[in-house]
Order: sequence, then C-alpha cells, then structure tokens
Amino acid sequence: MRRFSAEYLEHTRRGMWADGRDALADLRLSSRERVLDVGCGTGELTRVLAAEATGGGDGVGATVIGVDADRDLLSVAREESDDRIEYLAGDATRLPTGDDAVDLAVCQALLINLPDPAAAVRELARASSALVAAVEPDNADVRVASTVDAEERLEREAREAYLRGVDTDVALGDRVREAFDEAGLVDVRTRRYVHEKRTEPPYAEPALRSAARKASGAGLADNRDELVAATSETAYDDLRGRWREMGREVVDAIRDEAYERVEYVPFDVTVGRVS
Repeated sequence: MRRFSAEYLEHTRRGMWADGRDALADLRLSSRERVLDVGCGTGELTRVLAAEATGGGDGVGATVIGVDADRDLLSVAREESDDRIEYLAGDATRLPTGDDAVDLAVCQALLINLPDPAAAVRELARASSALVAAVEPDNADVRVASTVDAEERLEREAREAYLRGVDTDVALGDRVREAFDEAGLVDVRTRRYVHEKRTEPPYAEPALRSAARKASGAGLADNRDELVAATSETAYDDLRGRWREMGREVVDAIRDEAYERVEYVPFDVTVGRVS
C-alpha cells in the first residue's frame, strides 16, 4: 500500500465536502448507528461522517470508527477528534472489527492506492451489516485552470506520466463497481462529486506553501519514482527544471496578487448493500 504524509493529505483533501454533501446521500447517514471509515488518514472524512450520522435521530448520534495502518496519521486525526470518534490502527484487508460490526463501512481514496482493491472491498463487506461505500477519484479526469499558462500544460504532462508510472489504479473512479459486484454487494449505485480546489487572493498559508514547493520542485519530487518509471531520469530532470521555472512564475504572480488557480478533481461515490 502506498503511504502519504499528513501534509499531503491535508493539501489534497482541504475543503472537500465543504461546498455540499449531496453525493453522500446514498450512504443514508441520518439513519446510521455505527460507521467505519477505513484508511481514514488524518480524519477529514471521519469528521464529516460524525457530523452527518445522527444515529437515527435519537439525539445521541452515531459512533464513528476511523481505521488506518499509519499510526502517525492517526495521531494527527486524534488531535481534532471528539467523543463520538474512535481511532484504531489496522490494515484495510484485515480490519480490527468483527463481522457485521457496523452498519456502514466506507473508504475515501483508499482503493486507488491498493494493489488488490477487491480484497479491501470484501473486507468492508464483512465488517458491515448493511452498506458499503467507496469515494474514489478518477485521476485521469483531473483538470487544472491557472492564470500561469505553463502550469496547466506542465500539470497535464506530469499527470499523464504519473498515470503511466504508478503501480496501482489511481484512475479507478466509478470502475470500483466491479469490485463491489465481485464482493457480492447488491443495489450498487454511483454519484459523482467534483472537488474544486481554488487558490485566489487573499492567499491562505497553504497556498503560499504550495507555491514554494512548486518553485523548489519539491511537489514534483513527491512522485519522482513514478515519473522516472514512466519516462527516464533525463526526462524527469528536464520536467523538474521546467516545473521549478513555472513555480517561480506562480510565486511572482502571488506577490502581485494576480494568481488564480482551480483544480477540478472528480470523485465517484459508489454505494452497495450487503446481501
């Protein structure tokens, strides 16, 4: 399984679900009593689930359990936790729960990082007595619009190389339905949610950090292995040089308060019922 830093997760999931949660409607959160968030990372989705899962309206609220194999990420998640959330260390294919322990088992951007996503779906189905849900991005369909012309072109070039070089299916999207069918889940349905990550004046601190990482090449270096695997060391060095030049343009535009960027990341929310 691929690993990510808390900073990376905070950057990629910042603001997700803040502009609407209609795509989560099929999870029927208002009636859930025990919810399991697998591969919870730093707990962004876990906290959304805790806010939306009302336990059937009894005034108590649902119990929400976050599970992740990375104890460092769990430590960050616990810093913003509340009494309704419990965090446990565990592997997505060997969950630390009994059979039918929850009435909703869900994951976000987990299956795309696993060599065998179907095995994780089977384990989610084992742990749930009612519903299983997966919120998975289609990274092949990501779009970027920027006031720095080179950024759109270089983002596309890097993304296409990354898709060729990565060893898991990071463009899974709605094809997660195949794993749901294999696990015996029924009444499978999918809704699309497009996460818009906007950068515009006045710039928040994360936007300044992101610009600095572009100018240093650090952001691209996060995926160096995949990019080299798809191209070559020479091609990667060339791309990194052009990337850093683009980053310096971004920094200059921010200094002039003339920089705007929108990244559109499509997520497919697939829900199935345990038969």
